[in-house]
Amino acid sequence: MLHAISFRTGLVACASSLAAMVVLSASAMANPARAAMLDAFATNCFSPFLNAATAEANIASTGARIDYYDLTFAVVQRTSDTDITPGTDRRCEVSFDGDHGADAAEVATNALAAERILTDAPLPATHADAALPGTTLLAARALNPNRVAVVHTGTRPGPNGVETFLSVERLTPNASSEALR
Repeated sequence: MLHAISFRTGLVACASSLAAMVVLSASAMANPARAAMLDAFATNCFSPFLNAATAEANIASTGARIDYYDLTFAVVQRTSDTDITPGTDRRCEVSFDGDHGADAAEVATNALAAERILTDAPLPATHADAALPGTTLLAARALNPNRVAVVHTGTRPGPNGVETFLSVERLTPNASSEALR
């Protein structure tokens, strides 16, 4: 079942897990558990309707670690106590054990294309030094003419050795305006 609604207007294209799996590469599909974690990012993290409870239910249930916050609610919603990136009001990050940075970049790129989030934006100053040695993708995209999101994928040290991460952070309206100048 595919609900075709535009992300740029504040709504999202919500696809069933089966439909979203189309954005996964053959190498990602070779491991069903890893494929489920990558799919959880692609299916959920771009949704403006995602909240802490659904992030836990839809993403953490795959075995992935989730770092989610949304500051736009009357009560801030969070799944962890990691630092909030200055100039952002929302983060959805999925991480899991292993070195799969290339798959993460491919999944994030395909998810952006599936959501029709294609317009490059300047990388904001808050993310200028965000690239890590294992970064496979670090890019800013205009969600609409007034909002920007930064997508970051790669590998880094994790709790069990190398971990793969996929992250999308939405800039605040002021930070978005600054980035789009």
